Amino acid sequence: MGLIQEFKEFALKGNVVDMAIGVIIGAAFKDIVTSLTDNFIKPLIASVGGADIAGAIRLPWVDYTGLEPEQIAALSLNYGAFITAVINFFIMALILFFMLKGINALKNGTSKLKKKKDVKEEPAPAPEPSDEVKLLTEIKDILKTQNSK
Repeated sequence: MGLIQEFKEFALKGNVVDMAIGVIIGAAFKDIVTSLTDNFIKPLIASVGGADIAGAIRLPWVDYTGLEPEQIAALSLNYGAFITAVINFFIMALILFFMLKGINALKNGTSKLKKKKDVKEEPAPAPEPSDEVKLLTEIKDILKTQNSK
């Protein structure tokens, strides 16, 4: 029973749950970024390399005659797919950077608010009496001491 309890405590910790949510959000962003690169960036790369090449280099020692397009792609250096994967990576890294920056800003903002609420405002100290008031207080104290004798 102790092992099950330990696992339950581990699985329900805030960090594990937060990480699971992060993985799910990351997967959703991955789909969006993949769609962006497949539908916008990849065609641009294919237009530079030529429609028939589509971002691939055919190897000079391979005979491509009579091969199907899938076989040609398997026997070529597909730099278009590699460039697309690199672009996917940088876009995902950029998105995650800005997400973490925003989350940290929210955390820091809320912690600053909590600190401000926790610190009780102390009243401002009374202003320093003027020189005239100090002099009159001294005279009053001297008169009291003389009258009491």
